Amino acid sequence: MKQIIIKFLMTSLLVLLASCSPNLASFKSIDLTGADYAKGFSLLDFNGKNKTLADFSGKVVVVFFGYTQCPDFCPTTLTEFTEVKQKLGSQGDRLQAIFITVDPERDQPDLLKEYMGNFDPTFLALIPTPEQLEVLAKDYKIYFKKVPVKNSKSYTMDHSAGTYIYDTSGRLRLYARYGLGPQSIAEDIGLLLKQ
Repeated sequence: MKQIIIKFLMTSLLVLLASCSPNLASFKSIDLTGADYAKGFSLLDFNGKNKTLADFSGKVVVVFFGYTQCPDFCPTTLTEFTEVKQKLGSQGDRLQAIFITVDPERDQPDLLKEYMGNFDPTFLALIPTPEQLEVLAKDYKIYFKKVPVKNSKSYTMDHSAGTYIYDTSGRLRLYARYGLGPQSIAEDIGLLLKQ
């Protein structure tokens, strides 16, 4: 009888604890809550103003790395964030998309401002120096590499294609793999906005 009571109490305790903790399994993105990297940035935007993660307190911030001449990942991701913002409806103004260029040599402020404006006027691009980019790449665990175009003086950039998502308090929470889709990302952001 004593064992039955102990099992009942243990089961009740587990049910109680599960009901008090957030439903982590409901995220479609990879849950990075508590990760000890990608803690933020301090970079100039295309208007020449220094921006940090703290500047966007109260918003869910999505950060991804790319470049304006990217033929696929970058425009697709920006288009998806435009859709995510629309899917969030009245909560859409609580989403801040941040694009950090991996090609500061070519991605000058005016070009970045025009590029981002093609998607959403509230989306912001940040421009690291080459030295800052090296530090960011290590901190965010991203890959980038300049790749010369054969028989040309031009080049492309290979780079990581996922997105980091921060909650409204500036804590790293999620990593959305490229191709996850706007519906899944919008659902994840909606959950973060409710917390």
